[in-house]
Amino acid sequence: MTIELIQAIVRQTTVLIAQLATSGGSRAPLAQVASQVFLDLVTELERQGVSRKVSADMFGLGLRTFQRKIRRITESSTERERSLWEAVLDFVQSRGMVTRAEILGRFSADDDGLVRSVLHDLRDSNLVFQSGQGAQAVYRAVSDDELGALGQRRSGEGLDELVWAIVYRQGPLTEDGLKEVLHVAGPELERALERLLSSGKVERTGEGEGATYRAGTLFVPFGSPVGWEAAVFDHFQAMVKTVVCRLREDRVAPHQTDQVGGSNYTLVVWTSHPLEDEALATLAEWRARVGDLRQRI
Repeated sequence: MTIELIQAIVRQTTVLIAQLATSGGSRAPLAQVASQVFLDLVTELERQGVSRKVSADMFGLGLRTFQRKIRRITESSTERERSLWEAVLDFVQSRGMVTRAEILGRFSADDDGLVRSVLHDLRDSNLVFQSGQGAQAVYRAVSDDELGALGQRRSGEGLDELVWAIVYRQGPLTEDGLKEVLHVAGPELERALERLLSSGKVERTGEGEGATYRAGTLFVPFGSPVGWEAAVFDHFQAMVKTVVCRLREDRVAPHQTDQVGGSNYTLVVWTSHPLEDEALATLAEWRARVGDLRQRI
């Protein structure tokens, strides 16, 4: 039943992603999501001691095909040992202004669809500006001053809270470690970290590339107009960690179940139900008790 369970979980996860991508009428870019899911899954399998040969078999691919797919996603065929994302951005920056046709010509050795996806991602990440459509669309790299202005405008859009949540749950993390989790452009992440440091929400230990970030608390007020992304991430990660702990737990030590948790309680009531008030009051009481305990801890 393992494969059926995986398929069911993937289905529910795609429903969540689709809802997030279209929430509030927005249309979030998804061009890089499929490739990133593949790379993240490969990386996690390696962390668990699975060799690439076995991983390739799990994906139903030959080892050479598997390795070629990884290289195609992570490395430009035009410029070896560099990601296609980095190579395209550097090319646009070096040219000042360049058409899509010129970019596709420069990276003709790479898959045309991947290059277009990178351009979409760079544009949606506010690292390049685009004017026009089709083959004659013109691209220009965003200057440092423009990046700073855009970062200030975006500072209230929830990125700070999302970075805060990840540092709180997974820290201490280096800046490179955060980039692996968030896939956010370096300058944008650096500004978010500086704002979090200034506000005292995040602490930094060490200097330079080895500096690590940690957070002792995380709190996004209910109904806050920003930061809902952090709340969603925190809820989702708590659920995933609980399931992973249950899968890893020692089956002969049932007493640990009380420490890990994982039970689901559903209270089905409706308006005028005789226990409606008690059910709602119980939830409110539980939140108050745990909130008080958190403060005292």
